[in-house]
Amino acid sequence: MLVDAIRAEGFRLSKNRTLIFWSLLFVPIITIAIGAITNFVLKANEAKLLADAEAPPGLREMMASGGQLDLAQSLVQAAGNVANPLVLAFVLIGAATLYAGDYRWETWRLISARNSRVNLMLGKLTTVAGIALLAMLLMLVAAVIENFIRAAIFDRQVVFNATGEAFGQFIGQLALSWLRILQFTMMGMLAAAVTRSLLAALFVPLVLGVAQFFSPNMLAPMGIMPDAWLAMLINPGAAVDAVSAAIAGGERAAALPDGIILKSWISLGLWTLVPLAGALAWFQKQDLSKE
Repeated sequence: MLVDAIRAEGFRLSKNRTLIFWSLLFVPIITIAIGAITNFVLKANEAKLLADAEAPPGLREMMASGGQLDLAQSLVQAAGNVANPLVLAFVLIGAATLYAGDYRWETWRLISARNSRVNLMLGKLTTVAGIALLAMLLMLVAAVIENFIRAAIFDRQVVFNATGEAFGQFIGQLALSWLRILQFTMMGMLAAAVTRSLLAALFVPLVLGVAQFFSPNMLAPMGIMPDAWLAMLINPGAAVDAVSAAIAGGERAAALPDGIILKSWISLGLWTLVPLAGALAWFQKQDLSKE
């Protein structure tokens, strides 16, 4: 049963403390440390930076002493940024280990006799989804801590002006970030099934992610605009940015080209479902006696 597969993967994950640290705890800890150091440095150079006429308005607003710091709005912004490259890379470590670990330790033959292959793979996917959700929640906790540190350094009052609109944006951005993390790990699942290699499960998504990031620069000389069908279909990261802008509303949403949301959802759907279907189909016909 699928529940048994999920329970087994969760139990094995709970015993791997190294994986838990790198996939869940490392990035939030680093985020808090970097945020604290950055705020202390900005405070130390406050007079010089505020006197600079060319200082960005966002920097001036962040350094303004006194006033209020809206924690609700900060959480909305954090929810849209939790699927950043650092989180993607370190969650991928856990995902690659889960997807390829049984090939590495040659344990597929032992567990495949107790459950269906589809359930076993979906159990791993569900566990990765749980890792992604926990990683996001810990990043939100890190954002709250970092905001309290900033408020203390710049003597600002922390308020929580939550509205129905802000709550909707928070849920929307959080769900989109969760989908982005899962989509990013899908190529790891496919690579693990096809190559039986942990390194392939780790590096294939990373290489693809870097290539997709630079794809607009490569397509521009060919006359292909960033909002064209081809550009959106090969770059799910841009698709996530477009949907995120639509959720945020305001000027960001108004600046979106016509039809880009449809292209974005199709891109996200293809990059999530096609690797999943490919991994399941390949695993179903795979000879596990030759691990």
